[in-house]
Amino acid sequence: MAVKIVRQPNKIALIGAPSSAAAFGPGSEKAPAALRAAGLVEKLQSVGFEVADLGDCAPRMFADDEEHRRARNLPEIVAGLNDLKPRAEQAIKSGALVLVLGGDCAQVIGLITGARRYYKHINLLWFDRDADLNTPATTPSGRIDGMVLAGIIGRGSPELVRFWGEPPLVREPDTVIFGLERVDQPEQDFLTRTPMRHVYAADIQLKGATKAAQNALTLLHSESREFMVHLDIDVVAAEELPATNVPGNGGLSLAEVQSALSEFASQKNLLGLDIAQYNPEKDSDGSSAKKIVDLLAQALAARLAALAPPSTPATPVTEPGDASSTSSSGSSAGTAHSAASTEVAPESATPPVDSVPSSTSAATETESDISSTPTANAETATNSLNSAAPGSLSEEHPDSVPASAVQPNSETNSGTSIPESHSTTTDTD
Repeated sequence: MAVKIVRQPNKIALIGAPSSAAAFGPGSEKAPAALRAAGLVEKLQSVGFEVADLGDCAPRMFADDEEHRRARNLPEIVAGLNDLKPRAEQAIKSGALVLVLGGDCAQVIGLITGARRYYKHINLLWFDRDADLNTPATTPSGRIDGMVLAGIIGRGSPELVRFWGEPPLVREPDTVIFGLERVDQPEQDFLTRTPMRHVYAADIQLKGATKAAQNALTLLHSESREFMVHLDIDVVAAEELPATNVPGNGGLSLAEVQSALSEFASQKNLLGLDIAQYNPEKDSDGSSAKKIVDLLAQALAARLAALAPPSTPATPVTEPGDASSTSSSGSSAGTAHSAASTEVAPESATPPVDSVPSSTSAATETESDISSTPTANAETATNSLNSAAPGSLSEEHPDSVPASAVQPNSETNSGTSIPESHSTTTDTD
């Protein structure tokens, strides 16, 4: 059955994914609460958004899991993804921009999987200092956060690869890594032979963040294809934002990240955004939380400026006897940007993988079937999501671009050694 989705540029569906199960240490499970406490919802409302807060999924905690050193804590990670997926489905179906507050990087899998229920193809912009392309065979740590992108494109742990029943969740040619700074040697070897494109932080600084972001959007075919943005905040230099699990000196400044994120957020085909790796345990004075809130508010304000309906023009003054002209002008005011919608056929849902607890409920067709309501305002938020805004945008869903048709990436350093200005690591995946 086709589902009609009305895109609503002035609405945000907020979901908390409090998980450190895939992370390199504990603490990031506290991020959604800390960002809310820092005034995120109020800040987004102040710039003009209607925010429907769908509450938090159940917390998923960090564990050493020494019994599975090549892929740690997978059952807990998969359970968290099964919590997030139906919430993401509801939020995507509402037409609002979905904002997921992580948590660890693995939560983006739940967000994309929720969107794939209604969209046959999703592109992905991976805004991260790290490639996260290790697999259980190459990982130096066993932490899933260093293997998430590999799972998304169909490599790595079967539990993640098969979380969407028809892998890959996102094709390699439909993925762009943006802000790359740390690359393990196995990841670098893979990048030399994959059709996936990547842009180093040093190249972004050389060209300018805005121009580099525009180029990345061209590589992503953002004008014609729906896409997601994954933002790992360790892409920001530790000198400005140190409260992350694996901070890194140098790289992109906070201003450069904001400029690029504003370009990404301004695109009509952006379906959702997840924020990962903020660790409140390393932010005793809350300064990093405030910077993240300001970063999101300013970037998303650019989205409103680009996509919100135009303001109603003033009614012209007419001479007596021109009442008919006045009436005609007045009737047209306020309808300059009418709502439009499109019908999409839901993708066939696939049962969870064997490692998922049998008590986990599968995603359903309606918005009201979320397995639980974690906050008192969730029902109100759901009702808010169901009402279409007058500034809604129409959608198009072109077929996937064949891998053979993808143009070479002029910004990619594939096939070459990493420049000396680009650091490498063997510890962060």
